[in-house]
Amino acid sequence: MNKTLTLLLVSCIFLSNNTYAYKYALGSCLDQDLEQPIWAAIEKQDIDGFIFLGDNVYGDQKSGELGKLKQAYKKQKNRIPPWLYQKKILAIWDDHDYGENDGGGDYKNKQEAQKLFLDFWEISKNDPRRTREGIFFEETQQIEGKKIHFIGLDTRYFRSELKGKKNGYLANDDPNASVLGNEQWDWLDRTLEESKADIVIILSSIQILATNHRFEKWSNFTVDRKKLLTRIDGLMQDKKVILISGDRHRAGLYQKGNLIEITASALNKGSSRPIETDPLLLGKTYPQTNFGVLNIEPSKNIITLSINNKDGKELESKVISL
Repeated sequence: MNKTLTLLLVSCIFLSNNTYAYKYALGSCLDQDLEQPIWAAIEKQDIDGFIFLGDNVYGDQKSGELGKLKQAYKKQKNRIPPWLYQKKILAIWDDHDYGENDGGGDYKNKQEAQKLFLDFWEISKNDPRRTREGIFFEETQQIEGKKIHFIGLDTRYFRSELKGKKNGYLANDDPNASVLGNEQWDWLDRTLEESKADIVIILSSIQILATNHRFEKWSNFTVDRKKLLTRIDGLMQDKKVILISGDRHRAGLYQKGNLIEITASALNKGSSRPIETDPLLLGKTYPQTNFGVLNIEPSKNIITLSINNKDGKELESKVISL
């Protein structure tokens, strides 16, 4: 056998045993009743998967009934392009696909809403989400020899009542007020403690790091936010941790110490508020239609986070060294 052919065979064997650089697109706030031209730009990114960060349909009603949500899912099924269903999909929900605007643990139809969510995303009948309350989940991927641990949080099902008025929420210092609730916290503590991953990626529909704005965010529940950041600080002693969020109808990159958060929102429902600042914001926020990209490249020892407009033009990016 000649040397060239031998090298080719060795290369093929090596490639077949490894998953190479993996690229996820990220997004939230996808209204089924609006046009969705952004998918063309996302397809050109040649992604391996997509992470839906909530408000994946708009089906909430003031009454809390689920008729609109059922119709929203039915319409959205045909609006998401067929090629995307061939990719790896991870999904969490936010309020508009939960069934109640800014809804929390007291929402009356949350169990039925959960079933609608799981059915729409074709979650396996054997998945733990089918037999427990809440849509939180964990999943591990092996990429170029690195173990990547995805942890999706449910910021709706168990959440305590918000303090203050809509679009003017206040910080709640009550130690019993929670975003995740006791059951989910117990699960998260076990999951983080037992994680053998090199990289942990936490998905939260609402922002974790941002503090300035008056809308929904983790800092509305000061004890729970501090608890989460303390857990993450401990985790970062031997792992890389990245936060991913949606909800805001604007995108941005945030940093607290070595911890980075990317907010990717909205896929087709941008904000009318042009400017927003925050002490932890890197650069600026982008209220126009956008999507995020999470590009995991262990062979280069980097992960790249980027925000892109509807035409695929990069607006902001951050390279994280592994």
